[in-house]
Amino acid sequence: MTGKTLIAGIGNVFLGDDGFGVEVVRGLSPHHLPDHVEVVDFGVRGVHLAYQLLEGYDTLVLVDATARGGEPGTLYLIEVDDRADAPIGGAVLDGHHMSPDAVLALLGTLCEGTGGTPPRRTLVLGCEPASVEEGMGLSAPVAAAVPEAVRTLVGLVREDLVTTEERTP
Repeated sequence: MTGKTLIAGIGNVFLGDDGFGVEVVRGLSPHHLPDHVEVVDFGVRGVHLAYQLLEGYDTLVLVDATARGGEPGTLYLIEVDDRADAPIGGAVLDGHHMSPDAVLALLGTLCEGTGGTPPRRTLVLGCEPASVEEGMGLSAPVAAAVPEAVRTLVGLVREDLVTTEERTP
């Protein structure tokens, strides 16, 4: 890919498995990633993520706890479809409780107001949580999923890099 990629860790480390995205971003730190890839721990700062996206990214990868009904520790790689059905101006501005959907809705509003462009491609690497109750630390199945999530992200970045190089004459 020729554009910039943002890997955004999302979650609250004080709510158990909700800290999954933060832990995965931490796990990426020893890996050498291409210069066009930026990795940021946004934690609960959804508004900051929305404003960061105004800097222009081709691809956004959100890493977050994602309850979809599977076994705790199950990883999901979800391609977010067109956000046309996200209501413009419909984002609730609560800087500490913004879901990825709310961030993307706010981004649409910000882009409309600034002439910016949202990422062309958005992926969510999610993990089924066991518990998002108050408390620090990931449950055993979610902690066990962190290394696989890191490998998945490194693989995605390398796959995109290979695809770009193959397209270059």
